[in-house]
Amino acid sequence: MAEDTQGTDTPSTAPINVPDKPALEGLEAALTQRWLAEGTYKFNPDTTREQVYSIDTPPPTASGSLHVGHMFSFTQTDVLARYQRMIGKNVFYPMGWDDNGLPTERRVQNYYGVRCDPAIPYDAGYRAPAEPAKNQRDFDVVSRRNFIELCEELAVEDEKVFESLFQQLGLSVDWQLTYRTIDDASREVSQRAFLANLAAGDAYMAEAPTLWDITFRTAVAQAELEDREVAGAYYRYPFFTEDGEKIYVETTRPELLAACAALVANPDDERYQPLFGKMVTSPVFGVEVEVKAHALAKADKGSGIAMVCTFGDLTDVTWWRELQLPTRAIVGRDGRIVGETPDWITTDAGRTAYEAIAGKTVFSAKETVVEFLAAEDLIDGEPKKIMHPVNFYEKGDKPLEVVTSRQWYYRNGGRDEERRARLIARGHEIDFHPAFMRSRFENWISGLNGDWLVSRQRFFGVPIPVWYPLDAEGNPQYDAPIVPLDGQLPVDPAADAAPGYDEAQRGVPGGFAGDADILDTWATSSLTPQIVGGWSRDEDLFAKVFPFDLRPQGHDIIRTWLFSSVVQADALQHAAPWKHAAISGWILDPDRKKMSKSKGNVVVPTDVLDEFGSDAVRYWATSAKLGADTAYEIAQMKIGRRLAIKLLNASKFVLNLGATENSVVSTDLSVLTNPLDRAVLAQLADVVRQSTKAFENYDYARALQITESFFWQFTDDYVELIKDRAYGAAGDAEQASVLAALATSLDTLLRLFAPFLPFATEEVWGWWRNGSVHRAQWPTAVDVDGDTTLLATVGTALSGVRKAKSEAKVKQRTEVLSATITASESLTTQLKAGLGDLKAASNARELTLVAGDGELTVSDVVLAAPEDQPKA
Repeated sequence: MAEDTQGTDTPSTAPINVPDKPALEGLEAALTQRWLAEGTYKFNPDTTREQVYSIDTPPPTASGSLHVGHMFSFTQTDVLARYQRMIGKNVFYPMGWDDNGLPTERRVQNYYGVRCDPAIPYDAGYRAPAEPAKNQRDFDVVSRRNFIELCEELAVEDEKVFESLFQQLGLSVDWQLTYRTIDDASREVSQRAFLANLAAGDAYMAEAPTLWDITFRTAVAQAELEDREVAGAYYRYPFFTEDGEKIYVETTRPELLAACAALVANPDDERYQPLFGKMVTSPVFGVEVEVKAHALAKADKGSGIAMVCTFGDLTDVTWWRELQLPTRAIVGRDGRIVGETPDWITTDAGRTAYEAIAGKTVFSAKETVVEFLAAEDLIDGEPKKIMHPVNFYEKGDKPLEVVTSRQWYYRNGGRDEERRARLIARGHEIDFHPAFMRSRFENWISGLNGDWLVSRQRFFGVPIPVWYPLDAEGNPQYDAPIVPLDGQLPVDPAADAAPGYDEAQRGVPGGFAGDADILDTWATSSLTPQIVGGWSRDEDLFAKVFPFDLRPQGHDIIRTWLFSSVVQADALQHAAPWKHAAISGWILDPDRKKMSKSKGNVVVPTDVLDEFGSDAVRYWATSAKLGADTAYEIAQMKIGRRLAIKLLNASKFVLNLGATENSVVSTDLSVLTNPLDRAVLAQLADVVRQSTKAFENYDYARALQITESFFWQFTDDYVELIKDRAYGAAGDAEQASVLAALATSLDTLLRLFAPFLPFATEEVWGWWRNGSVHRAQWPTAVDVDGDTTLLATVGTALSGVRKAKSEAKVKQRTEVLSATITASESLTTQLKAGLGDLKAASNARELTLVAGDGELTVSDVVLAAPEDQPKA
């Protein structure tokens, strides 16, 4: 393998070039351009799997707008990437753009004034209108291929905005490793995965009850459901036994009375046991249905006996399937009652009643059925108003219906215990950070009640790559799908003729029909490791990056993106797709509510980046642990900015004292003659060990906290204590000792802070070192024989003297004629080791050390009178 040494430490000594007035302003733009020009974060493909750290980066929706949540989660990923690069890994850090979905479809429609119709032939010379029509019915109607081309054209502009912000934020992405989830490569991989699943029996078509959004006119998968509390009412009315006895049901959906297939009660409910197996007749429509027993029926809910309709909700689906009930669907895909009177309604009165609701929305049909029941005096009491959870599509605004339709499914363990157990086992091949997030993955799998519905009745997306032969009557033969050759991918069956046919045979008896549906967006997004890793297109690269080392993502899409990715990798590679999953939390507003565009409480990231600087925003983001929901805090960003500015100023001071690259020590520690110098490096070595351990455990927040705590002690105590020696007041040997400690500390701190504060650390690194700190090696603990608590003890004594001066309201340079420091015997021993620096820093003639019990105290401080002060 070729050596990848770009930007690493170099043996030549860099000249010291410290600016007079260091500042954060302007660093982002200047350093970003330098990193891009020098390829600082470029992945080296000439590598081995052992040398690679690969990241399955979440592709943001480029057609959407950026918010602080992007800064939060992507920064957390970036610090992990930077750490891995510094420990010598060849980091594969790509960026994708998720432009395959409803947000992009809507944006392209409205931006260009076009609508997609897969049946329209492709127009190679099509150009969108200069101005979109004001009314959607006047939009241009274009082919799917033309629509995708417009999407890619618009996406280029959208992605520039995202890319610019991510670069300003300091993401160490290799910007040559980008992809779109609707581009040719992604469509090819998605369709190849579908065909592989089909060949293996893991993809299948079935006609079955399907959750349906009437607004978007598409099927909806279980993972896309959202429960919302809505107002409703229980209507109580009777069915009739053969001898006229009334059997009351209570339901919120009387409009489905014509779709009733059975009544169901709990087998242990003694009230209804005599009715099991017997027939009752529905009111209004006069249809006989059987009374059946099922354990899901709740004796304490309503009247204890339920009206099973096909289909009111998912429980109806369960009863229909397990009790083998007839299908009596009356709600169409448009959310209206189907127009043709069903053949199971045989009475004249029933057929007349049905004609009154045919074609109506479910809401209007409910009103009509209730009027019929009231006219026959069958409603028992007033409707009981309730609030109850109802299934919605997560992007929809109307309750879902359950309709019967022909759809494509991937097997995901929802109907297969063995596969379910295997997928849970795959989860154990992944280290979740934090570990408790694994339970969300396993709970989702355990709660599945069906396979993954992957077909969607939309126009824009990745087409399902199959055609169907038509028989002599022109009916599709769904059990004999025609598939493309691998080299033909990607295909669009709505525009491309089936293999072995020509376009003239489309839709005619003996010819073919293309599948009109597209794949669920998750069916493609779940393949991000395969898409960016080169599966089936660059197997050499794929072998070097898969399984990926890291999947970073939010906890709210464990059930969708994470789980579906595991399903795909299990089926295609028989492996887990990653070794680690880093799960980030939500950003909360001041009221502790999740920030989201739908709630209108998001903050535009460019504002805070411009006001506080990228390092400050990164500090806020990385102060939060993985998995923790975190408040949006300006105060935390201000602390981060203060830290970055202090790093610039402290570094300037250290370098102006005379510290150079040659002063840095690693193995030959003989220059360290002073106990305080050895102590600070021993303490720093412990910081390196703890920080490294934290990063190895994916606890970057702990690494930041440890490093920051030491840094403030270093600047507030150590730097103040050693100034006299650094200026040479104690001789050359003492000066050399302190300069070695200062240079080594600065060198180490810059490396420790580099993942968090990439701009400030790179700026300082360039003042005195060659190359980039981000290609420098992660620091190793210098094995110094020193007392790791010595600095804290001497620093406490110094603080005591400073406090006395502050209380006396004199300048800190005021001479101390005498003072007494009382401390335990062990602390007194430490104070003796640092006494020279302590006296110099506090400007004290005499400091008396007294052994005693309890905490260290400074007392009897005698300050020189103003007239006694030495002249400057």
